[in-house]
This record gives sequence, C-alpha cells and structure tokens, in this order.
Amino acid sequence: MPHHKKSGSPSVTKPVGKGPFLAHLNTDGNHQTLREHLLAVSELSERHLKKISADKAGALIGLLHDFGKYSEAFQQYLRDIEINQDTESEAPKRGSVKHSTAGAQRTFSCLSMKGTPASIIGEILALCIASHHTGLIDCVKPDGTDNFSRRMESADSDSHLTASITNCEKEVEALADQIFSDPLLVGQLSTIIKSICLTDKEETIRKFKIGLLTRFLFSALIDADRTDTADSADPLNRRFRNVKPVNWQVLSDRLESHLNTLGSSGAVNSLRREVSGSCRNASLLPKGVFTLTVPTGGGKTLASLRFALHHASQFNMDRVVYVSPYTSIIDQNAKVTRNILEPIGTEPGSAVLEHHSNLNPVHQTQRSKLISQNWDSPVVFTTAVQLLEALFGEGTRAVRRMHQLANTVIIFDEIQTLPVRCIHLFNNAMNFFQEQCGSTVVLCTATQPGLDQVNLRKGAFTKGREIIPNVADLFAQLKRVEAFDHRKTPWSFQQVAEFAKTETGITNSCLVVVNTKRQALEIFRHCAAFEHVEVFHLSTNMCPAHRIEILEIVKSKLLAQMPVICVSTQLIEAGVDISFGSAIRALAGADSIAQTAGRCNRNGERTLGRVHIVRLEGEIPAKLNDIRLAAKACQRVLDEAATPGNSFQLDLSDPRFTDQYFRYYFHDRRKEMDYPVGPAMAEREDTLLNLLSENNLAAGAVKPPRFMKQAFMTAAKAFQVIDANTRGILVPYGAEGKRIINELCSAFEPTKQYRLLKQANQYSVNVFDHVLNNLDKKGAIYEAQNGTGLLCLHESYYSQEAGLNLEGKEDMEVNIV
Repeated sequence: MPHHKKSGSPSVTKPVGKGPFLAHLNTDGNHQTLREHLLAVSELSERHLKKISADKAGALIGLLHDFGKYSEAFQQYLRDIEINQDTESEAPKRGSVKHSTAGAQRTFSCLSMKGTPASIIGEILALCIASHHTGLIDCVKPDGTDNFSRRMESADSDSHLTASITNCEKEVEALADQIFSDPLLVGQLSTIIKSICLTDKEETIRKFKIGLLTRFLFSALIDADRTDTADSADPLNRRFRNVKPVNWQVLSDRLESHLNTLGSSGAVNSLRREVSGSCRNASLLPKGVFTLTVPTGGGKTLASLRFALHHASQFNMDRVVYVSPYTSIIDQNAKVTRNILEPIGTEPGSAVLEHHSNLNPVHQTQRSKLISQNWDSPVVFTTAVQLLEALFGEGTRAVRRMHQLANTVIIFDEIQTLPVRCIHLFNNAMNFFQEQCGSTVVLCTATQPGLDQVNLRKGAFTKGREIIPNVADLFAQLKRVEAFDHRKTPWSFQQVAEFAKTETGITNSCLVVVNTKRQALEIFRHCAAFEHVEVFHLSTNMCPAHRIEILEIVKSKLLAQMPVICVSTQLIEAGVDISFGSAIRALAGADSIAQTAGRCNRNGERTLGRVHIVRLEGEIPAKLNDIRLAAKACQRVLDEAATPGNSFQLDLSDPRFTDQYFRYYFHDRRKEMDYPVGPAMAEREDTLLNLLSENNLAAGAVKPPRFMKQAFMTAAKAFQVIDANTRGILVPYGAEGKRIINELCSAFEPTKQYRLLKQANQYSVNVFDHVLNNLDKKGAIYEAQNGTGLLCLHESYYSQEAGLNLEGKEDMEVNIV
C-alpha cells in the first residue's frame, strides 16, 4: 500500500471551484481536499480493520466512500454553501446532492463481475459505502422491497457515477485499481465468512454474524471518516488521540502496588485475596470466554481488573472495556480505577475513560470528550446500554465504537441484569467477537444467569471457563447471612415498617428493598414516625445527585454505628458498597434477593446478617412484567427449598439456588429472547434476530435472491435496550439544581445551553407518560424556554424525603409527620 498523507494533513486555502476538488468546507477557510480526505480515511479504515485481517476491505471502502464528491454537482453544492456564507443568501439544502451512491455502485459493479465470492463481498462493501451518512440501510425492506438493488440501480443523474469516474484524480484512481486487483480484498473477507459458516450450523446464526461483520466494517469506516473530518477542522485534536501502543506492564504494576496496600486481616479479606489470585492465574490462559462467579462483596471489581490488565499484557490486546448495568456502578468503579491507574503526576484521562449518559461535564476534559466518541482509551468504563447501542443501535454515532471491541478484554459486571429480549442478540454478538475478532469476554456476577443454556438454534453463549476453582466452596466460605422465608401470609406496609424497627433493635441497621416506588414511599412514611432511629428513603423519583447525597449520609451513619433504616427500590441492589445488619426484601427474582443480601453484613462485621423474604399485600402490577415473572420463578424455587428432602435448602450462598431459578425463569420467557417486534416496527409480528439474519418473512419475494437480506435500518430503529417511554424533567434539588434551571431559563447561546444540559443529567428525573400528564394538570411543570420542550419542576413538587411527588410539598410533609 502506498504511503498516504496522515489525517489532518495541511489543507488548501483556495476558494471552492478554483483549485482541487474539495471534501469539506472548514470554518477557518482551510478547506480539505477530496484527495487528502479519501487517502487519509482509507489509511485509517485499513488500520482499524487490520485487527481482524480485513485491511484490504478497509482501504477500499475508505477510499471510495466519498467518491461521488468528484461530481460537478457536488462541487457546485460546496460553492453555493461558500457563497451563502459570504453573502448570507439562502443556503442549499443539506444533503441535496447525493455523494455516497457512486462509490457503492462502482464497488459492487467491479466485484460482481468476478464471480460468486467476489459478488458477495461486493454487496457487503457497497452496503457500507452507501450507508455512511444514514446508518446501515435495509437490504430487503419488511414489505419485500429489494432496497439494495434499488440503490445500486440508481440513475446516473442521481448518483453522478459517470462524472465522478471522469473527474477522479490519478492517484486515487490508481490506488482503487490496485486494491480491486489484489486477491486479498476478496480472500480476507471470504476467509472470515467461511470461518463463521464452519463454526455455526444454523443459517440464522450464520447470517446474523455476517451481518455483524458488515456492521464491524461499517464501524471502522464511520470512525475513520469522522476522525479525519474532525481533525481537518481542528488539527489540535490529534494531540489527544492515542497513537502509541498501551504499556500494559506499567498499568498492571500500578494495580499490583495498590493491591499490596489493601488490608489482609479477617476472613473476608483473606477470601478476597484468593479471588484476586485466581484472576491473576487465569489471565495467562488463552483468549476466549470466562466466567467469574463471586459472591457480592467478594472483591470481583479489582479482581476482574487484575485479570484484564495481565491478560491484555500477555496477549498484546488493545484495550479493556468494563461494562456495567447502572451508571452508579460506573461512577464508583471508574473513580477507584482512575485513582490507581492515573496517580498524581500522570496525565488525567491517559488510562481511564468513563463514558455514559449521566457523566457530569465538569469532570470531563477535552481529551475525554474526544475519545469517548470512539472509546480510544486503554481502559473504558461504560454501560450495557452504550455497548448494545454500538452493536445494534440506529444512526452513525454509536456504531463508531463497535470496531474498538476487537482484540479487547470485555468485562460484563452484573451480567444477570441483561434484558431478556436481548439475550440471543447479545449471545451471538459476543460469540462473534471472541471467535472472529480475537477478544476475550468475561461474565461477572454472584448469580450467573446460564446464558449458555438457552436455545442453541437461536444462539447460546459459548460456555466459559470459570476463573474460580471451586465456586461452591467460595460461596460457603463467604456466607455472611442467613435467610428467613416469611411468605406464608402477605404483609402490610405497616407490618414491614414495624419489623424493620424490630430488626434495627437487634442489628442496629436495616435495609428494606421493595419493587415499586409507591411501596418504598408508603413504608418510609410508616417508618418516619419512629423515635431513636434515623430513616432514609431512596428511589428513582430522586435525581442522581440527591440519591448520591443520601447514600453518603447513610454510609456515614452506619460507620458511626447509629441506628438506621433505609427504605429503597431495587436501585441499591448493585454497585453500592454499603453494609447493613439486616435486610428485608419483597419477593422478587432470586438474583435480586441475592443482591439485597449482598448489602447485608457485606464485610463480615458480625457472624451472620439476617435477610428476610416477605410477600407484600396486593399483586405485582401487570406492567411490571419482568418483576412479576421473576417473582413467580423465585416462588417456585423457594417452595422447593421448603420441601423436606429437597436437594438444597434456602441458602442464598448456595449457587444451586440461583441456578434453578434461572432455569425456571428462562423457560418461562424463552419466546421473548429473540427481541420480538410488532407491525408498527416491522409491518408484521417478527423478531430482531430474524430481521438481522435471514429476514425470511420479507426476503422471499426478492428475485433473484440476494445474499444479504438483513433489514438493518428497520431493526436499528426498533432496537431499545430498555423501554424508553419516559420523559426527563429537571428538578430543583439543592442550590446547584436550582442554579442550572435558572440559567437554562435565560440561556440563549447554544454552547451554554449544551453545557448546562450536560450538567442537568445529575438533576433530572424520568417519568412515565401518565405521571407527566398528572404533573401537567396540576401545573407542576413548565418549559425552561418556550418551544424547547425542556421541562422543569416547580419547587413545591420536590421534597428532600421523597424527591418528585404528585401531592405537592405541603401535603407530603403532613403525610410524613
């Protein structure tokens, strides 16, 4: 491959139309030439795809992605934009001249003439080029339309292919011819596709993984294109990008130094050291799939990081991505890791990137903002939502990050929280990364959900090697609670409150965890009248900043050994390092009960903590289907545990308890794991697994049949990790929340608005439509500025004790007292 100019190389200052063909207009007048852009993107995309031995494909799609910009029509479009900037006349409509089809047409035409294997590769590469401004398009639409052929057969007046071929510069043309004639272009991707077909016998899984391969190529192209475009506009960006290999030895040495400072006394700390040692030993094993099954409070966060850093060093891997279900876990873990891997004197952000939706911009640097776009960091902490959006989400923003998961250690913390409907999509995707992309995947939890035991024909997770030599022994040794089953009769909120008071008298502190915000608030109200004990309430009706403050207060009270009752929804069950003397858990999934137990006697402060399982009066609402079905499966396991002669008893430290629970739970929900969608999204009852693989409910009408049939765009628009039918409302919590709202009401500059909105993540509460309507009827909400849709809550509808409430502060205070 000839040497290319680097991304962000010097650009021309000549006006459009009086010099070389241009790719973009930069605000400083230093416009980037098309030749520079195509060669730079080709080089970057080639580098990204070398990780999976598909570098020739990367070089080609990078080179031809903007091929249509060689047309007179596109260059005139740029001239019109520049004239508009100078004269303030009406600008041409953005995207009015199409430029992504020409390169796709040329690629497909050249490769389809070379026989079947090349034709298939041509479809895949043309698809990437044609989609680079929209997200991957549907090959076959749900109504049976052959969308790929329609795009490839676009009229020359629309695609400008002939003009682009005529005007193409010699260096670009010569390089394109060289790549097209290179047998590795077809050979490399054919090898990957053959490997997929040999690994998987089910056609659904084969086509799904070939679709993932296509999206992986697309990811590399999008990242290369957006990176070069940004660096051309602002060459200083390049100083923040990671161009040197990661020095894993330095990072692992820093972690080892920290581990040597940790306390070693006590049985719990001794077992945590054993867990950490097992992770260090396992890091030398070959790449692949691992499970790390450790009881809550067993030190799996630093232990898994120890595995990851040494494993990355052993096999020269690119990065570590640590995936958590909740931002609260990320905040905690990223802070600890950053303090270890970025000691005083090192550049902030040089080793650890924290990326999620609630990140406070005050804590972001220019570097972190830039590298969060594509996870270009040695250690990345992110959420399951962000990762799954990179794999399956809509548009071109999140997909940039997908290719960074190759040759990576991917750690999933609390994997049992994976949404049921995403299970087959997730399983097949992670299998693809460890089989074809050289990645290692680690599933961490105290309650392994058995992803390897689901329907093989739709995609079961590759069975992993367990890092802990004897899981049952570890759980038995780390047993810190005894459990009591009180389900015989349903309990009222008053009974739960009184029992919490009794437990506090015995163990000095009690955690109560329930399934709904209403339950938590009602029990808190009953507890609030108790004397000689401090009572706290936590729920998602409180903004993140409020919850964090409450948790810090509770921790300080516990540390001072003051009598405390905390009533919470399940938000406290994962990622919160806190320890109560006893706990009460409303009936839910066995994994949730085990997580609550992990907040009881967490550090072995007493011989055994006490965990009580109760059944509350009333049915679990039908709309809470996940909780309702989880409770049903758990009820069955608890009934079996209470049966004389059963092989296991009620012991939350026995892995067989949760193993059996997941068998029942997954069996009950086996038809939901392929992500069902309805007519509103797919014109029929269908699944995302089908749309992203064979798409056989639509593709049968396509003649002649195409190899690529996936409805990528339809599936991406339908995909949501979690149900998102909620609306965020800014709340006036504390002086900072009030300041942000006041400034937003008067901020008209887009830059200031954006900065404030990022800060506002910590001061927002998500509500469902019916709650929003009730607040609106009461006059409790208002727009920060007319027409913005940014909703704020009046101060009287937010309280210190309960957060957002429909009753108004005065009524709330009366009810509490």
